[in-house]
Parts: sequence; C-alpha cells; structure tokens
Amino acid sequence: MKKAIGLICLIIGFLISCSDDTLNTSDFVAGEVFTSSNSRVINIDTMTIEMATIKFDSIITSTADRMLIGKYNDDVFGKTQSASYMGLLPSEYTIDTEAKYDSIAFYIKYDGYYYNDTLNTNTIHIKQLNDNFDVGRGDNYYNTSNVTYNENDLGFISYIPRPFSSDSLEIKIDDDFGNTLFDDLQKKLITNNEEFLNKYKGVAFVPGEDDNGSVIGFGKSSETCYLRLYHSTSEADDIVQSYIDFTLNTTETPNPFFNQIKATEPIDYLQTLTNSEIDLNSIDSDNKTFIQSGIGIATKISFPYLKSIQNIQGKGTLLNAVLKIKPVTGSYNDNLMLRDNFSVYTVDKNNDLIQQLYQNSGSEVDGILNYESEEFNELYYEIPLTSYIESILTADTNTTESLLLIPSTYSTTIDRFILNGSNTTTNNKTTLEITYAIYDENN
Repeated sequence: MKKAIGLICLIIGFLISCSDDTLNTSDFVAGEVFTSSNSRVINIDTMTIEMATIKFDSIITSTADRMLIGKYNDDVFGKTQSASYMGLLPSEYTIDTEAKYDSIAFYIKYDGYYYNDTLNTNTIHIKQLNDNFDVGRGDNYYNTSNVTYNENDLGFISYIPRPFSSDSLEIKIDDDFGNTLFDDLQKKLITNNEEFLNKYKGVAFVPGEDDNGSVIGFGKSSETCYLRLYHSTSEADDIVQSYIDFTLNTTETPNPFFNQIKATEPIDYLQTLTNSEIDLNSIDSDNKTFIQSGIGIATKISFPYLKSIQNIQGKGTLLNAVLKIKPVTGSYNDNLMLRDNFSVYTVDKNNDLIQQLYQNSGSEVDGILNYESEEFNELYYEIPLTSYIESILTADTNTTESLLLIPSTYSTTIDRFILNGSNTTTNNKTTLEITYAIYDENN
C-alpha cells in the first residue's frame, strides 16, 4: 500500500476505463504498481457510523473575548441565557478635594455578535457582587461559575439590540452608589487596589427574568466596557468636568471575569445528559444529535467497523474519505443561524478531549457548510477525513478514540445545531464517503 501511495501520478482517465464501479467526481492519485495491475476503484458510503450527543460538565468562559448578555426561549434547548460577571479597578485613586459628584454610568459597546431575535426587547440588570471571585478549581472560571450578588439593581436598561451599531449602551447607575464611591476616593478612604477590592467586589450583568429576545455580544476591553464616574470643579467662571473610569481588573490571573451560561428545561433527550461520560446515542434521540456552544453540548462520531474495509480481496489504497452531515431541516432560520464551519477534535472513551484534528499537510480539519444546494434544502457539512481514516487503517490496534464536532467559537457563543444521524433510510442521513482502490485482486 505504501509503495503504491509513494509512486503517485494522475490517472483519472485510466481509472474510469478500468473499473465498472461507481466513481465520485473527486480527483485522486495512485501509483505505477496500481496502474499496471488488475485494478478497480470503488465508492463506499454504507460504512457504519455511530453518532451521539454528549455534554461537558463545564467549559472555560473566563478567556472569552466578549461579554454575552441575554436570554431567549428555545423549543429544543430550553430557556437559554447568559450573564457576565467581572471585577473592576479604577484608573486612579485621586479626586480633587474641591470636586463635586455629578453622575455615574456604565458603557458597553456591541461587538457584532448576536443570536436569536433582535427585534424583541432585551433588558440588562447590573448587580453589585457580594463576594470576591474564587477560582475554586484549576486556573479558570467556567460557564457554571457563580458569585452571589445583591438583588437590588445598581442600574437597569431596556433596549432593542442593534448588534452592528458602533454606539455604546449607556446604563445609568444608582446615585447613592456613585456618591459613596466618590466619597471613598475623594476622602482617601480607599487608596489602592487591595482596599478597593475589599469593598467593591465587582458587578454582574444579568438578563431579565421574563426576557425572550436574544443573546448579545459586547466587548470587554477598557475601550468597550467601563464604569465612568463623573465629577466637576469650579474654576473662575467655568465648570470643569472630569471622570474616573473603572475597567476589568487585569492585575489578577485569571482576570476576574466569566460568562455564566445555562439552559434550563430542554427537551427530554437532553435532560439525560447529567455528566460528561454519558453518550446519548442518536438512535435514542430520534436519529438526531445536538450541539450548543457555551452550554457544553457536542456531537460525537465514531466508525466502529472501519477496518472491515481491509477484508476486501486484494491490496487496497485509500484515495479519499469525506464525512457529510446534514442539519435537520426546519431546525435553523434567520434567527437560529447555522455557522459556516465546525472544528473537529478527538476524544477518548471517557469523552475527555485529546487534541484538535489536523490533516497531514498540517492544516486544521474543519467541517465546512456546503451551500451549493441550499435552494433544495440540501445543505450539509463536509469534513475531509482522508488523513484520519488512513491513520486508523494503518494502525496496528483498533482505536478507542472518537471525533467531536464543536464550533470554533465554542466558549464565546451560544450557537446551537441539530444534526441528522446515520440511522435512517432517508437521503438526509450522515454518510462517510470513501474512495478505495483495489489492485492485485487475485494475489
């Protein structure tokens, strides 16, 4: 097999003439040994595929480059919502003794991400945290992390999202809080980070309990997210206004920030995923698998009988392998959008991530959404697996690894997908299309 692969040359016309088996339209290469032998090329698309849905116990969200704030109701995944928690530090600790307090407000800027219906009204409640951030385990914060907060609002806004706007939302903050913060700085009751964090633990941006709109992305950098305390001084016949900004605390590792993302009351299938080692086989979920970013739901795929291809008489060479997966018709629309690609990872039998999958060329293996037949509702994700399948066929032992499909923005979005499984007689089923060359069949 290796000799045939090593002596490659283009022989598409010859292969078509020497085989009665059906060929696909993909180009492929083969070697001199292959071309001079009794040979044929076969297409296989009936290989057994096992598909399942899993759910990670938690995913890291403290490294996300955006705040996710909002809530919407989903008939499949349940009430999906995200709140953002962050610790703050001031840009300085000095306020002129003659200055007077003016006002205080939070400013957050859209970063262009949204999911679900932006025509509905969203609300944001800003809460003051009661406790300091506590990593608790490892060196990160997760979608399941929590810090208690005071139920009374520091600030509130009701708004119609404009995710592509260059404007920022201005959220007025309670003046009692602003006056206290002003006095603490002006009277030098707080003069350093430690003293500040002892009293001001941070804030949470929480969607409204009855919201049913969209989840919106906001920047979290010092230029796109800040609390601004305005004050002014009288100079001659003029009033001079100044301000102090309070931005994300970046002095600690990890930064005290996370998106708390959760979905409650999903369909019965998904409620069975109570720990990360459970596999919800597509056979038990109406021949569907599921993916939801931020929550930790992912699709797992394995090929248990792949090596049976080697039982075909003669020497064989793998020419091409492509996995095709169709999203369930009606499961997506302009609000619940499909994304253009998936990342592909390998996981062990306990569903622990091993590594991202790469091709022999060194490029990442991606699942790319094919739009060619969109008008006929024949969209599908195409995943090139030639290198991966070849590694399995040439391995001395059977692998216990599986593939895992997740969006590349898995920890920074709440995108959701419903995919067709492989256990159906319809044209929508997931298939592994293999192009395989057989030569010296009589030897």
